[in-house]
Amino acid sequence: MSTNSGIALRAVYTDLDGTDFTAGRELLSSAGFDVSYLDSLDAETIVTGAAGASALLVGYARVTRSMIERMPSVKIIALMSMGFDNVDVDAATEHGIWVTTIVGAATEEVATHALTMALHLARGITFSQQAVVFDRWNDRDTLVQPRLSECTLGLLGLGRIGMKFAELARPLFGEIIGYDPLVPDTDETRERFTAAGVRRVDAATARSSSDFLSLHLPLTADTANMVDAAFLSSMKPLSYLINVSRGGLVDSSALRKALDSGHLAGAGLDVLDVEPPGSEHPLLGHPRALITPHVAYFSGRSEAEYVRMQAHNVVSWAQRGTPDTPLVPIAAPSLSSTH
Repeated sequence: MSTNSGIALRAVYTDLDGTDFTAGRELLSSAGFDVSYLDSLDAETIVTGAAGASALLVGYARVTRSMIERMPSVKIIALMSMGFDNVDVDAATEHGIWVTTIVGAATEEVATHALTMALHLARGITFSQQAVVFDRWNDRDTLVQPRLSECTLGLLGLGRIGMKFAELARPLFGEIIGYDPLVPDTDETRERFTAAGVRRVDAATARSSSDFLSLHLPLTADTANMVDAAFLSSMKPLSYLINVSRGGLVDSSALRKALDSGHLAGAGLDVLDVEPPGSEHPLLGHPRALITPHVAYFSGRSEAEYVRMQAHNVVSWAQRGTPDTPLVPIAAPSLSSTH
């Protein structure tokens, strides 16, 4: 029985970047929601379109404090990603609005993408491919390729994706080390890391000892631009940086300098601080930067799961007062209440 029975339900999608949201719309409609799609990133369009809506389903649009204060009917903001840096979560929580993310829909895909990037960089695939295309068959890269079994893989972030990456990479690397200040040091976690073949270390050791350092962290005020010049200079010489998390973790100009100087051997990036990047972006076209267009999450299965799980968060909230995967537990507001 719905916790909000007798109240008209309305759900508004902001933007989905071409994603087929039919399954989500059908799930919401079957739960009694009137569903509309704005197809817009524009703040004014979203605020106007969300008038009277109880649920806002967001793709890449930014939802600011000002917007939240002008959408008094909205009680839940459902994101279609694990990341939440495009929403002012503090403002939403202050106004009694649930914010939900997608957990686990693309864990395997993102971890596989990170491993693929590591292998691509380790074997110098881009250089070798260009050697064939441009009739330089006998050319060899000036960088000597490492042997993976003699390399250390470092993970900054030991959540679902980081640990899945460890599972996939364990047979290939000589050692896997990891750092995560948010995971408690308990008997249970120590056993889990041991079983996964991950040796837990401090942040400085992860940076200085890793031949491949992979980022698996959310973008927050504390982590924004954490990979700056000082961070990069503390990394092991001729190591590789991999980022399949959030582009804002990395100072692109500092990374460019680290690649130009030869301190880093290469970088594999599925995310950038500006997406899509302009032609002047410091990393675009760099021979040591392997860049993919924010597709690490994507597969036929994961795309369908993102759509389903986003809508199901809203349906669960409507039916029992609590969504499936909220960022912050809050007192469940009724639809009839206002900010």
